[in-house]
This record gives sequence, structure tokens and C-alpha cells, in this order.
Amino acid sequence: MPGTVTTAQSAAMESLDIQRQRAALDFLARGEELTIGDPATLPWPAEALAALRADAPGVEATHANGLTGVVHKLRVGAQAYAVKCARRPCLVQNTDGQTSFLNELLRHRELEALRAAGVELPGIVRPLYGSLRHGLIVSPWIEGRTLQAVDERTLRQVLTAGRLLCEHGFFEWDFSAGNMVDDGRQVWLFDFGYMYRYDPLTQFNTAGDGRSAPEFHLAERIETRHAFGWLLGIERSRGPAAALSHFSLVKRLALEAYRQMRRNLAARGASTQVLSWLDGICAGWSSALADASQLQALYLREAWRSHTADLDDDLRGRTCTRRTLDRADWLIDQAVHQHARLSASGALHGADASLGARELADKVRAQRQTAEGYLVDA
Repeated sequence: MPGTVTTAQSAAMESLDIQRQRAALDFLARGEELTIGDPATLPWPAEALAALRADAPGVEATHANGLTGVVHKLRVGAQAYAVKCARRPCLVQNTDGQTSFLNELLRHRELEALRAAGVELPGIVRPLYGSLRHGLIVSPWIEGRTLQAVDERTLRQVLTAGRLLCEHGFFEWDFSAGNMVDDGRQVWLFDFGYMYRYDPLTQFNTAGDGRSAPEFHLAERIETRHAFGWLLGIERSRGPAAALSHFSLVKRLALEAYRQMRRNLAARGASTQVLSWLDGICAGWSSALADASQLQALYLREAWRSHTADLDDDLRGRTCTRRTLDRADWLIDQAVHQHARLSASGALHGADASLGARELADKVRAQRQTAEGYLVDA
């Protein structure tokens, strides 16, 4: 019948996010169990670990600042364990937050299948056991600290882990400091509540239909959720020149990782669209690294992008921090004092491109005020 949309066509018109969210909500509504790993590797029964409290015998530390779960450091004999217990409800007040624990278990199950096929995944935590019903993920404890400052070793390791994930169809959206631990030799990614599946040979990411939002990619996610927060601290403590120097390192290492990813995806038959997209990103970075004025313009453009995107992420999740407010303050200052440079660099998009300096600053001030009401670490 002319004009009739089939079920398959209707599904194709839906975003990948909507399809994924529906599947996750349907799974949760059915009340089914999902487990990973082997319960025989646990020091205690799963029920006891799921009920663990900060004052329980053997608990040496409790990290309760996570939005999706509380992590206890449990020592039993000579072995220390990271016992993650899901928050019910999750503090992130949207569908992705409410389905994040299920999503994390699914990703771990898929990553384990990759390992079984012989794929090495350096820097990716390997849980001993997980259970949806118990809201539990147990892993060996990693002695270290959450990643704060970035240097060549740590950034290269994060980019390598992220590149391998992308090449195997895993797109991680949240490279925030609290999701990465550095043991002094290796940076470990350990929280995958916001990592989703996609086809790296034909898609850029998991937004829209996978091809409609090319602005989101591995380096952008690392910069938005972590690196530009770190660079903002350098800007404030040591000045713009020091921040620009560190930004140059970020781009140099990202360029190396992207050239490697481009070679690997091309060898597997990636589409012309994906390869051209990667070529364009690499060409822009390479040109900026060779010219000081271009590098300054790139810093301004990508700092604006990262701080704006991170502010938006935190507002949508209603989980803002002091760093969220710092980012908003930077945006307000740039809107007031660098509006002409923002426009010239191409940093402003959509409705923002038509706003004057005062209007743009007022818009961010309103967002900052909203963020103050969503502070989770006040």
C-alpha cells in the first residue's frame, strides 16, 4: 500500500539510542537474570557481597561517589577485590542511567567473548563475576588512583584501549576521570555503563543512525569528558601557553592513534565514508600541529566544543559537579571576551552562531544556574 511504513522501515528510522534503550527496558521488565564470569571465583557468596556495607569486616575502603554504583575494597586473605554494588535507583536520572548496570554487564560479556577469540585488550578490566539480579560486579582490586593529570604514557594507553574498543565495535562515551585508574604502569578502564555497540566499518558512533553525528569520536570523548577539564586546570594555574603546549601533546598522540585506526579499518574493508571522515580529522590535526596560529584556533574551537558538550551531558543527567561549574565559567568568560575569535574559529554552531556576546553569555549563565541545582558533590 503506497505510503505505508513497514515495521522494518520504522525501526530503521529510529535512532540507535531509542532501539538500544527499548531493548534494555524490555529486558529489565522481563526480570531475567544476566550473569558473567564464574561465581566459584568469589571470596563470598554473591548474596553476601551484594549486601556489603562500608563497616563490614574486611572492607578497607568504600568509594561512594559513583553515580551508578558504590565500590568497596574488600580484602579476604591476601587477595583484594573491587566489589561494585549497583545504586538503586541510579543517580543519573535518565533512561541510559537507569539501564547502565545492565549495559555494563552486556559489554563485559561481549568483551569476554573477544578475549576467548584471542583478542588482547590491554587496560580493560576483566571482572571475576557479575549479576544483574544482585546488582553486583566483582573484579580484582587495582592498586592505584583515578586518572587526573595526563602525560604521554597515560594518554597513549587510554587512546590505545579506546582505539581497540572502537575497532571491535565498542563506543565508549564516558572517559571521565572516575572511570579510569592508573596503577603507575597501566591505565585501566573499568566502568562501561555508557559503552554501546556500533559497526566501525560503516558508522562513526552510536548517535543518531551512526552516521548523523560525525562530531562525536574517540578523541573527542576523551577530551570532552576528561582532557579539557585537566587543561582548564592548567589554564587557570599556569596560563594559556602551558595549556596549549599540553594540548599539542594530546593532538599528537591522538593523530598517531587515528592513523593506526584508519589503517586497521581500511584493511578490514571500511566504507569510503568512514575512511574519508578519519582522513579529514587527521588532516585538520596535522595542519594545526604544524602552525601555531592554527593550533591556537583549534584549541579555542575544541575547548568550546568540549566544555559545552560536557555541560550539556551533566545537565541532561542532572548530575553536575564543581568541575561542571568551572567549565560554565570558562564558557561565559570566552563568550564575553573572545566572541569574535569564537565566531572566526568556527566554534559556534546552530542557534549559538546567531547570538551576540551578551546573549551567548546569558545563555550559559542560565545553564550554570540550573547546574547549581543539580550538584552531586556540594
